Amino acid sequence: MGLLVVGSVAIDSVETPFGKVKDALGGSATYISIAASYFTVPIRLVGVVGGDFPKEHVRLLEDRQIDLDGLQVVKDGKTFRWGGRYHYDLNVRDTLYTDLNVFEKFNPVIPEGFKKSAYVCLGNIDPVLQLQVLESLNKPRLVVGDTMNYWIESKPRELAKTLKAMDMLVLNESEARLLTNEPNLIKAAKKIIAMGPKIIIIKKGEHGALLVTLETIFSAPAYPLENIYDPTGAGDTFAGGLIGWLARTDDLSGENLKRAVIYGSTLASFCVEKFSVDGLKDLTYLQIQDRYRSFMQLSRFDER
Repeated sequence: MGLLVVGSVAIDSVETPFGKVKDALGGSATYISIAASYFTVPIRLVGVVGGDFPKEHVRLLEDRQIDLDGLQVVKDGKTFRWGGRYHYDLNVRDTLYTDLNVFEKFNPVIPEGFKKSAYVCLGNIDPVLQLQVLESLNKPRLVVGDTMNYWIESKPRELAKTLKAMDMLVLNESEARLLTNEPNLIKAAKKIIAMGPKIIIIKKGEHGALLVTLETIFSAPAYPLENIYDPTGAGDTFAGGLIGWLARTDDLSGENLKRAVIYGSTLASFCVEKFSVDGLKDLTYLQIQDRYRSFMQLSRFDER
């Protein structure tokens, strides 16, 4: 059936108290695609890079069976670059620079062979572009979207229109509260459901994730890790693992949505253990299943 991923492909330089990396592979579409590739193929990536985009990054994506026919290469342009520094509290970071470069004028062009993708995941790009993508597709089974504070504040009308075309919205706590002006996350999720998407997932970082539908409220824990090196891309990895599992199973039941949340959290837990995509690129399915089962044990107990 295929999974279409639209978003940014970037080159990141990141510093944390535990190390740093320069000119590493990043971007929302990158993390989503790599995470999802452990569950389903083909992954069809749509994004844009410059002529400076390293060939080894292209090879890594291709090795994960990610179809790059939708990756535009602007040969005389430069790839989107981001630099950040995290504090000891890894929830706090300073953005050192954001050079949009070719991404500033990104206009997603969906190859004809991608338009019948049954599953679609939209990274946190301009909601106008998100809707443009959706209007070019042939009735996907599930559309998962992401957004960010910038779009909520700068393009509320456009975002409201795009939300009506989404089936699932994945966002973090602050974004949910900003979008709804509601401090309580359960109430915020229900307000978002009224805006269009019927499945809401609120990422809570080190406190896990919350799944809310009209029939279900499910709170998933975060995996307790001893070593966290780089939280960059964890949210996108979560989304990739989640939609990858849903595409693999083609099952949108409430119970399978819960499993998808845990699989998303599982992939995100691997992501943060190393810099860039290094925690994701060489996993085995057995490793993923072992940690998934560990996740299931976190909140399981026997009644007496």
